[in-house]
Amino acid sequence: MALTTTGRAGGGDDPSKPPSASDPSLGFLTKRDTEVKLPRATRVKNKTPASIQITAEQILREARERQEPEIRPPKQKITDTHELSDYRLRKRKEFEDVIRRVRWSVSAWVKYARWEEQQLDFARARSVYERALDVAHRDHTLWLKYAEFEMRNRFVNHARNVWDRAVSLLPRVDQLWYKYIHMEELLGAVANARQVFERWMAWRPDIAGWNSYIKFELRYGEVERARAIYERFVAEHPRPDTFIRYAKFEMKRGEVERARRVYERAADLLADDDDAEVLFVAFAEFEERCREVERARAIYKYALDRVPKGRAEELYRKFLAFEKQFGDREGIEDAIVGKRRFQYEDEVRKNPLNYDSWFDYIRLEETVGNKERIREVYERAIANVPPAEEKRYWQRYIYLWINYALCEELDAQDVERTREVYKECLKLIPHKKFTFAKIWLMAAQFEIRQRNLKSARQILGNAIGMAPKGKIFKKYIEIELYLGNFDRCRTLYEKYIEWSPANCYAWRKYAELEKNLSETDRARSIYELAIAQPALDTPEVLWKEYLQFEIDESEFDRTRELYERLLERTKHLKVWISYAEFEASAGLSGEDSESEEKKNEVGYQEQQLERVRKCRVVFERAFDYFRTSAPELKEERAMLLEEWLNKEVSFGDLGDVSLVQKKAPRKVKRKRPIPTEDGSTLGYEEYIDYIFPDEVTLAPNLKILEAAYKWKKLKTGDDDE
Repeated sequence: MALTTTGRAGGGDDPSKPPSASDPSLGFLTKRDTEVKLPRATRVKNKTPASIQITAEQILREARERQEPEIRPPKQKITDTHELSDYRLRKRKEFEDVIRRVRWSVSAWVKYARWEEQQLDFARARSVYERALDVAHRDHTLWLKYAEFEMRNRFVNHARNVWDRAVSLLPRVDQLWYKYIHMEELLGAVANARQVFERWMAWRPDIAGWNSYIKFELRYGEVERARAIYERFVAEHPRPDTFIRYAKFEMKRGEVERARRVYERAADLLADDDDAEVLFVAFAEFEERCREVERARAIYKYALDRVPKGRAEELYRKFLAFEKQFGDREGIEDAIVGKRRFQYEDEVRKNPLNYDSWFDYIRLEETVGNKERIREVYERAIANVPPAEEKRYWQRYIYLWINYALCEELDAQDVERTREVYKECLKLIPHKKFTFAKIWLMAAQFEIRQRNLKSARQILGNAIGMAPKGKIFKKYIEIELYLGNFDRCRTLYEKYIEWSPANCYAWRKYAELEKNLSETDRARSIYELAIAQPALDTPEVLWKEYLQFEIDESEFDRTRELYERLLERTKHLKVWISYAEFEASAGLSGEDSESEEKKNEVGYQEQQLERVRKCRVVFERAFDYFRTSAPELKEERAMLLEEWLNKEVSFGDLGDVSLVQKKAPRKVKRKRPIPTEDGSTLGYEEYIDYIFPDEVTLAPNLKILEAAYKWKKLKTGDDDE
């Protein structure tokens, strides 16, 4: 016998050497046979695009079509026992080598054992599995493969031995128990299977294990055994679902009394469980199926008394469906309201200052619609006055009064009681320490809705006199303005300003009122009084409106005077720029509507030149101020020059850009130290510095520049003296 092979010999090899002498791993193939010949790289000379373009998809498809079949090792045919022994020896050596390299790999051991099984050498396969268990005895899949091997080849006792060892070593792996029991059932050894189940139950498995034991007994008609297992089951897992399963088991066999006793035991034992709602619903549905309506109703009521309201939504829904089927809606609503009322009474009794509980209680009574009871609960709630006279304690309490008043007005439609509620609430609040503008305004708006304007004015007047607040002034003025009582509005604005003289909003609105009434002198006087105040919250807004007011009135001389007064207070960059823009545009608004012929007159040209001159004077004053009085504000001086340049450009032929450009600074990057709290230097940071033309000569020596600045300030001070 000979070992036949398929393949071809290499024609270019040395005939004196065997075909595989160069590389033993190639067998009967030569390197030339297995060599992959790559095409020689060609150099592309013509790089112009071809007339016919080829897509990448076409290239891949052609490459796939022209791909040569992969080289596979030759097939071997074993013809005698010696070759078979050699083959087995070689394969075992390969497996052993693999195992030596990856000893921890279970799949390598399993492949080795399965190969031995294919060779029908079961002793060797068993030996391989045993050796594998020495390495990975905690891997349950290895035990499964081992036991399945014994079962597949009908070695029953060996399989039992493997299962016993597996479940003893890994008792928490349920799959091993299931497979063990399944084997015993296939063999018809019911007693052995029951014994395995008992061993398993001793380890206290989860619910699935107990259910499989019960189903096993029921498959063989052992009802009493199944009932006994259920008793052990509910004792081991006292949960609503286990008791429900037990009761359904009894119900399926017609044992109604037994099922009821199971439910009763569960209700006594698990009444305070988190999933008690499921148990009570199942118990009540059981009584419904038994036509015990009163029993079911009693169960629902008992459950509603025990289950917390946060987990009783499903219970309430079931109870409502039950009453719709077997009772009346009024009965269920009364029962639920009574239960909730009892809970809220208990909550407010424990903590009467818990206003959230009072709100929930009132909301419950409002759903019922009993007006007397709603009023009674409101009266009890507002009687719990906060113990401390601090606003934070009253913020939640005051909404009880607000809701009470709205309920009396909208639901009960009792005007007198609503008025009395507002009156008592305003009397109760300690206005000298704090107040609630919302209550005053709601009371006044209620009187306006009742067409009682006198009472509304009286309430708002009392509010201003006892506890003035900006919100009250605004609403009162809004009401009087809507009614057209301008004298009252003036009086209210005066009181508003007297109460809060620093409030620019009040000054502005007062002046706006006079301006809308065409009282120019009054508005101007108000603005003058406002800017004369020693402290204002937003003075820049007030000055801006005053200036715009004078501009709208075409009082340009007054506007210039205002700008000069403002510059006496602050010489901010924005003030200078605004002043210059005013001078550049003063009087243009009235002349825009004139004809083109007038614009060509000599007088118009003179006005334009005058505006340009005045604007330029303002910019020069500003530049001189920043150069002499505030030389450290270099960035502001640069921004001023930028605005000046833009303005000169906008003047067109009348502008002189070179006047500004020769004063423009040069930007340079400098470094300065970053000081720390202890006086040391943390590092250096870059910043942009501006060097103006008048500083160029001093730039090489910064100390000289600094001395010059000090001398200039000193000289300016002497001249002022």
